[in-house]
Amino acid sequence: MWRENLPFAIVATIFCSFYFSRVSFIRRSNSIGKEQSSLKLRGRSSSWRVETAMPTYNIRGIDVDFPFDAYDCQLVYMEKVIQSLQERCNALLESPTGTGKTLCLLCATLAWRKSLGGFSTGSVKPDSQSDSNVNKFPTIVYTSRTHSQLRQVIQELKRSNYRPKMVVLGSREQLCIHDEVSLLRGRAQNNACHYACRKGAKRRCKHYSLVADYVKNNPFLGDDPVDIEDLVSIGRKSGPCPYYISRELHKAVDILFAPYNYLIDQSYRKSLSLDWNNSILIFDEAHNLESLCADAASFDLPSGLLSACISEAKSCIDLSVDRRDKSNDKSRNPDNFAILRALLLKLEKRIAEVPVESKEFGFTKPGPYIYELFSELNITHETASMLIGIIEEASVLLEESKELEAKGGICRLETMGEILKLIFREKENAHSNFYRLHVREVDAYPSDGLKGKASRTLSWWCFNPGLAMEEFSKMGVGSIILTSGTLSPMDSFAQELNLDFPVQLENPHVISSNQIWAGVVAAGPSGCLFNSSYRNRDSLEYKQELGNAIVNLARIVPDGLLVFFPSYYILDQCIQCWKTMAHPNSMDSNTIWERICKHKKPVVEPRQSSLFPLAIEDYMSKLNDTSNSGALFFAVCRGKVSEGLDFADNAGRAVVITGLPFATRTDPKVRLKREYLDELARLPKERRILTGDEWYNQQASRAVNQAVGRVIRHRDDYGAIIMLDERFAHPNRQSQISRWIQPHVKCYSKFGEVVYHLTRFFRDGGNRVPAKPKTLQHKDSGDTKTVEPIPICQTLLWLLQKMMMAMYIRYL
Repeated sequence: MWRENLPFAIVATIFCSFYFSRVSFIRRSNSIGKEQSSLKLRGRSSSWRVETAMPTYNIRGIDVDFPFDAYDCQLVYMEKVIQSLQERCNALLESPTGTGKTLCLLCATLAWRKSLGGFSTGSVKPDSQSDSNVNKFPTIVYTSRTHSQLRQVIQELKRSNYRPKMVVLGSREQLCIHDEVSLLRGRAQNNACHYACRKGAKRRCKHYSLVADYVKNNPFLGDDPVDIEDLVSIGRKSGPCPYYISRELHKAVDILFAPYNYLIDQSYRKSLSLDWNNSILIFDEAHNLESLCADAASFDLPSGLLSACISEAKSCIDLSVDRRDKSNDKSRNPDNFAILRALLLKLEKRIAEVPVESKEFGFTKPGPYIYELFSELNITHETASMLIGIIEEASVLLEESKELEAKGGICRLETMGEILKLIFREKENAHSNFYRLHVREVDAYPSDGLKGKASRTLSWWCFNPGLAMEEFSKMGVGSIILTSGTLSPMDSFAQELNLDFPVQLENPHVISSNQIWAGVVAAGPSGCLFNSSYRNRDSLEYKQELGNAIVNLARIVPDGLLVFFPSYYILDQCIQCWKTMAHPNSMDSNTIWERICKHKKPVVEPRQSSLFPLAIEDYMSKLNDTSNSGALFFAVCRGKVSEGLDFADNAGRAVVITGLPFATRTDPKVRLKREYLDELARLPKERRILTGDEWYNQQASRAVNQAVGRVIRHRDDYGAIIMLDERFAHPNRQSQISRWIQPHVKCYSKFGEVVYHLTRFFRDGGNRVPAKPKTLQHKDSGDTKTVEPIPICQTLLWLLQKMMMAMYIRYL
C-alpha cells in the first residue's frame, strides 16, 4: 500500500514545503487599524545563511514591514507613530526597554516615508536646487543621547527591510584622520581643521580636498547603513575626510542620525543644510531632554574662567605687538585685544561688587537684569558683535602661535564668546524673561589661582526648556516625536517643553506577570520603618536596618544585584557605618559590610567619571567569577549606573531603591526653579502649569524610574524591583511609577513576607523563561542574528519530510 501512495506522498511533501515557506494569509483583525490587516510572509534576500520571513502589517493604511511577528504593544506603538506623522502633530511615547521600541520606531517612520515616494538611494546632492527631487519629501532626523546609542539604532536599521539614503553625523574628535589635527580636542581641533581646510593654507589638509570627487564618484554611499566606524574606515582606505563626507552626504538623505545636542545647539543646527519645513524630528532616549535643553540655554561664569580669559587677552596683546615689531605683520591689531581685556577686567570688578547676602541665598535678579549689568560696561547688542569678532580673532591667533598647547588645547576666550552669543541672540531680549541671574560665592579651588580668596560665579539660568523646542515649531517642523523607556511621569514633559502632544502612549511590557516581582518594603528585619527623608537618613537605627535588609537580599537574589541610593552623601554614610557596625542581636561578630561580602562581592560607583569604566569592569569580573555567588553594585540615582547601561539577565536580577532621590532643596538652581514655576502658576494662563512642588516630586520619580529600568531588559528576562521606603506605598507616589510596573506592585508591612515571596520568585526563575532563541553567525563577520523558535507548522513539515525520506529509502 505504501508503495502505491509514494508518488502522492512525494507530491504532498513538495506542496507542503512550498506552502509553508511562501504562505500568504489574512491575519486576525487587530485593535490598531480596526480592520483586517493583510500579513504576507515572504523570503528576503540577505547575506544571512538562513532567510527569514518578513511580515507586513497594514497600520492606518500604511504597509509596515517588520522583521518578526509583532506583539500587540509593538503594533500599538507603531500605530501611534504613524498617527503623529499623518496628522502632523507631536507625540510623547513611552515603551519599556525590551519591547523593541527602536525597531518599531524605525519601521513605522520609514514605512510612512516610503508611502510618500521612493527613497533617494543612488543619488547625491545636485549642483542646482532646481533639480527635481531636492527636498521633495520630508527629511527624518533621528537623534539619541550618545553615539553609542546611535550605533545600536543603526544596527536595528540593518535588521529591517528598509534601505533609505542615510548618514550619521559625528564630531571631528570621532571622524578626523589628519595626522596632527586628530590629536587635538574641542574648539582647538575645530579651529585647526578650519585653518587646514582654507585655500592657501601652508599645510592644507589633503583629506578635505578629496571629499567632493569621492562623493560624486560614489553616489551609492549611504544607501546601506553606515556608522561612524564605517566612515573612518573609508577615509583611511581611500583618503577623503570622513567628517566632511558626512557633512556632504547629509544634504540629500532620507534619514539623518545625530546626537540630540546637535539639534539643540543653535549654531550647529544652523550649519546643517536641511529643509526643516515638514521634517520629522525624533528624540530617542528623551528622558533627559528637558534638562539638556535648559542647560544648553544657560551658562555659569566662575571667577577662575574669567581670570583665564583676561590672561589670554593679555597674551594676544603681546603676540600681536611681537608680530608687528619682528615681521611688520599688522593683520592683528593689539588695540582690539586691549579693549577686550579692559572690558573683561571691568566685568570681573563688577561681579566682585555685587552685594551677596549669604552663601546660601547669594544675589538673585530677574533675567533681564543681565542687560543692565552689561550695559554698565558698554556691552550692548551693538558692541557685543564687535567683541565676538575680536574673540574669534584672538582664538585664531592663539592657535597659530601654539599658545594653547601648554593649556591642553583649550581656548577660554571662546567660552566667553559663546556666553555673549547666548545673551544677545535676540534683539528684543524676550527670552530673558524665562531666566534668573544669580551670583553665588564659594571657596576658591587652588587651581583657580585666587590664593584662598572667595570665588564668585555669575550664572544665567534658563527655566523654560521649551525655548529650544519652540524654535523647531517656528521652522515649520512637521512632527516631533519624543520617546524613551522611562518618560513617566509624563505630565511634566509636556508642560516643561511647552509643546502640545496630542498623541501620547504609556506602553505595557512584553513580559508576563511571572517574570517580574515588584514590592514596596515599608519596614526592615527588626520592624524599623524605612524612610530616607532628611530627618531620618542620618539616624544610626535607619542605616543599621537598611544594611541588615541588604544582607538578606544579597543572600536571596542570585547573581547581580543593583542597589541605588538617593545621593552620594547617603551612600558614603551608609557604607562607612556598615564597615564598623555588627548585628546587635546576633552572635555573629562580623560587621554588616563583611556579611554583605559573604553573599556578594560589592562594587561602589565612583564619583569621578574617569574611574567609572574600571568600576564596570570590576563588577563584571566579580559577577563572572565562579568562586563568588554574585556581585553587588552600590550606585546613585541620576548617576552613571542608572543612565543607559544594560544589566540584562544575570547582570541584574534585582534592583533595590533605598529612597526618593529628591534634589537638594537649598541648591540655588533648584530653589529658583521652584520659585519660577510657582510665580508662573499664579498667572492667568491657557494651559496648566506645574507648580514648584509638583516639578520637584516628579523629577525624583523620574530618577527612580530610570534606575528601575536597568533590569528586565528583554522579553525573556526576569527580575525583581524592591523599594525600601514606606513613601512608595502612597497612591500618589505609585501613580508616578512607570505604567508597566504599576499593576505588579505589592506593599509589604513585614520583612519576613518579602523574604518568603522573593525566595519563591527566584526559586521558580528557571521555569518561567522559554529557551533562548538560537543564534546564527553572519558568514562575513562575527555578528549574530537571532532566529525565532521554529513554529509548529515548520516542525510538522520537518517530521513529514523525514517520514517521506525514510519511505523513499525503504522503497529503493
